[in-house]
Amino acid sequence: MPEGDTVYLVGKRVREALTGKTLLRGQFRVPQLATVDLSGREVLGVGTVGKHLFTRFSGDLTLHSHLMMDGMWDVYPAGAKWRRPGHHARVVLTAADVQVIGFRVHDLKLVATPKEHDLVAHLGPDLLDPQWTDEHADRAVANLTAKPERELGLALLDQRVMAGVGNLYKCEIAFLLGVTPWTPVSEVDARATVALARKLLLVNATAGRFDQSTTGHLDRNRKNWVYERTRQGCFRCGGKLLVRTQGYDVQRRPTWFCPKDQHGPSPAS
Repeated sequence: MPEGDTVYLVGKRVREALTGKTLLRGQFRVPQLATVDLSGREVLGVGTVGKHLFTRFSGDLTLHSHLMMDGMWDVYPAGAKWRRPGHHARVVLTAADVQVIGFRVHDLKLVATPKEHDLVAHLGPDLLDPQWTDEHADRAVANLTAKPERELGLALLDQRVMAGVGNLYKCEIAFLLGVTPWTPVSEVDARATVALARKLLLVNATAGRFDQSTTGHLDRNRKNWVYERTRQGCFRCGGKLLVRTQGYDVQRRPTWFCPKDQHGPSPAS
């Protein structure tokens, strides 16, 4: 599932393409919205909260979408050929000079703009909220420490704790804290954890990188400390990494860690 900074950058791309423009075509290719026509509406803006994207139109109308595992919003010049199969398109938004296509986007809902918050009220503080304050950090810390016995990795992926962290950042945050993702939350500095999570997402979001780096390097084989480095080994010590599954059912995720540089519990092979 995309990290919060990926959704943030997708939202920025759509916002820059459509804001201030009137739709010549606004078509949905999903049963529940198939009869809706957005043509004639002006696009007022696009915002994100965690992994949720909101496209706002004139008339106090907002389209909510979620990328899940396979969704994406693509931007093309008007009339250009799509890079993805047409049968994967679920939303087609066309202005005079541009077309924005939602491929395999999920949880599509049209709501009154003042009701947007109802769809994300269950989430913790958005790590990329441009209005982030100490109050947001305090809430995230309180959410994180509410279940001190919980595995750190599971807590980081829980969007009700703080919104935006995905599996990549989960693995990298645990590494930078020097603990395994199975370490209880009570054994880490919760405030430092929140600050680190926000820093990593913010650096990549403001740099405009869809291919995230947590090490500061952009080379493909040097951009992460442990995540998906099974062949290369730990970026810090060069040692062999272990990968285990963390979570249950739909929450199961492959989890990389370095047994030398990270301390704490981990499951057997």
